[in-house]
Amino acid sequence: MADPILLARHGEIECLLLPALANRHGLITGATGTGKTISLQKLAESLSQIGVPVFMADVKGDLTGISQPGRPSAKLLAVLQERGLAPPASAACPTTLWDVFGEQGHPVRATVSDMGPLLLSRMLGLNETQAGVLQMVFKIADDHGLALLDLKDLRAMLQHVGENASEFTTQYGNVSAASVGAIQRGLLQIEAQGGDRFFGEPMLNIADFMQTVDGQGVINILAADKLMAAPRLYATFLLWMLSELFETLPEVGDLDQPKLVFFFDEAHLLFKDAPPALVERIELVVRLVRSKGVGVYFVTQNPLDIPDAVLGQLGNRVQHALRAFTPRDQKAVKAAADTMRPKAGLDIAMAITELGVGEALVSLLDDKGRPCITERVFVLPPGSQIGPITPAQRKTLMEQSLVAGVYEQQVDRESAYEKLTGRAAASAQAADRDASVTAPRDASSGLPTGKRTMADEAGAVFQGGSARAPSTASGGGASSGSGGSEGGMLDGLKDVLFGSTGPRGGRREGLAEAAAKSALRSIGSSVGRELVRGVLGSLLGGKSGRSRR
Repeated sequence: MADPILLARHGEIECLLLPALANRHGLITGATGTGKTISLQKLAESLSQIGVPVFMADVKGDLTGISQPGRPSAKLLAVLQERGLAPPASAACPTTLWDVFGEQGHPVRATVSDMGPLLLSRMLGLNETQAGVLQMVFKIADDHGLALLDLKDLRAMLQHVGENASEFTTQYGNVSAASVGAIQRGLLQIEAQGGDRFFGEPMLNIADFMQTVDGQGVINILAADKLMAAPRLYATFLLWMLSELFETLPEVGDLDQPKLVFFFDEAHLLFKDAPPALVERIELVVRLVRSKGVGVYFVTQNPLDIPDAVLGQLGNRVQHALRAFTPRDQKAVKAAADTMRPKAGLDIAMAITELGVGEALVSLLDDKGRPCITERVFVLPPGSQIGPITPAQRKTLMEQSLVAGVYEQQVDRESAYEKLTGRAAASAQAADRDASVTAPRDASSGLPTGKRTMADEAGAVFQGGSARAPSTASGGGASSGSGGSEGGMLDGLKDVLFGSTGPRGGRREGLAEAAAKSALRSIGSSVGRELVRGVLGSLLGGKSGRSRR
């Protein structure tokens, strides 16, 4: 069994975290600049030293220093001397860097199907009706063997369901076009925030978070400084990871120490505007994931950010200073004081407003699982570097990581998008084939039968009318010699210009005559009509045309 972790002290008072009870969850709260990050780093470093892997989100970009040995500054040494604390021993922890965007760490991905409609609805901010339609789309995809892996799969599936809503109404329920449109708009927003890089394969293997090196637990740090620009994506991503741990890990009961400790920084984002169903889900996961050997620690500014149902599950408490400048702040101070075990002679509510940087009120669980009395103590500084690492150090960490090269290359296998687009292409080709079969075509031109082009008409004219049927039934054939050829050509030209009478007696209107009639109708004046007749006379070369010149 691992030795207890010395987290804070004040003179003879020591606050010890028992490894066997570290999976009973915890809470670190305090105003900005009061020392929450240092407390988080000290706790994560101590857990790693006893062989417990850790996951934490680096919101401000300064937790990566845990991977490098620390060198206390002169200012820190002066503060430690004033408080009667010994300088920490230099230490460094094995560290793996992760990044949803794949820029400051190894890419982290999940499939759309694995995220599920509930968490995805939370990420998109859907109302109850829209969430119902999204759940229906997931069900249809499952029933038809269409895998939803990335965002383009989901978008294609939404389009397919929307366009064929009548086919699914009877079995699955009504599909609202407005709801489908709202979901599509939400997906566009997620894509704009970089969510398209999160959804896909290869998906994160949770086992990669629970590794050790030389007996030390690996510290997994998620670069969340850019992710915080999309708070809904950040909160949903961390909740998905917590749910994945809950669903993947087997029941192990109470262990000598946790299999993994999960730190949820900026935890207020998880519960902000969360629907009751999601809060119930979080409460369930927090309550039951303990038996999977996982400890969850929420880090936030105000205890009121955590719902009571979840707050009641958090046994280990570290309370830094709160500022009681507003009525809400005063309420938060009172709530924090009321939820900590009192100590005779210590006014907890007053102390919360008086705490200095690095000072905290600490109440941890004892060996019987009971909260210890609240002590006012100084949190010990970590032995690792306080502050961020350099880009060169980050690059080295990524190259030497245990998962280097595993997640960098994205895989796009056949899924809903490819299958639906393939079906659409096959349907279009089948429709083209059906159209070509049902419409007979002329052997010479390749056009459907009965279609004559302008080139056909002109060819008939200059071939002396041989390309068309005789205009009369008897004795109307072209004469031999040049005279016959000229006569046939003239007859053909006249037929094209003024039309001919077909075998059924119907008059076929020529191109020039149709143009002339249209011009006459448009111009509508005697001058225009004379001009048109003059042009026609010149074309025909008739005597009437010559007599007008």
